[in-house]
Formats: sequence, structure tokens, C-alpha cells
Amino acid sequence: MTERPERVRATPAALALIAEIVADHGPVLFHQSGGCCDGSSPMCYPQGDFLLGDRDVKLGEIGGWPVYIGGAQFEAWRHTQLIIDVVPGRGGMFSLDNGRERRFLTRSRAFTPEELAVLGDA
Repeated sequence: MTERPERVRATPAALALIAEIVADHGPVLFHQSGGCCDGSSPMCYPQGDFLLGDRDVKLGEIGGWPVYIGGAQFEAWRHTQLIIDVVPGRGGMFSLDNGRERRFLTRSRAFTPEELAVLGDA
């Protein structure tokens, strides 16, 4: 039987940047951007500074911090695992990775049919 896959996970580089940001700013949360001002980057905010909507979906946690996505975007991406990584560059305008010369980036992979069945999305 296939184990329940995580809907979101982070690379070691992302976990290291998260730890750095938490040391500077305290508790954080992530919201997968829908592509407006900051493209499709995962945005990192201090907890309490980002108002979650009724349709936001919690994907899971990375580094112990929650990751959310808008409901409509979740429906479009529900067949994929989001992998939060880090690349050189500037973060989103309002994201805590901005100004660190490294930014979060979402990669993805499609769930297998077996994983989708375990998730109830088959």
C-alpha cells in the first residue's frame, strides 16, 4: 500500500532559508501565490500579517510552518506535489525572502495514480 504523500514539502535549501527567516522574524506562514504581482512564487509572511480567506486550503507544513493555497488554485494543482525550493534572486515584494539574494521557488511533480488514490483524488 502506498503511504499518504505530502501535498507540500521543502528542499534542504528551503528549510535552511526558512530557519534564517524565522530567526529574524519569528513565526511565519506560506501562501502559494496565484500569479498576480509576484508571479507564482510561494510567499512567506509573518504569522498574523496575512489574512487567510475562507477558501484557502492548508496543504501541510514545511519546517514546521503552515503552507496555504487559494481554493481555486488548489483545484487546478491538486494532482501535484508542491516542492518549495530556493534559487538565486529577489523574493516577492511582500515576502520575507525579499532582500536576501535568494528566493523561494515552487517546483512540482505529478502524483502517481496510487498516490492520488490514497489522497482520495483518483
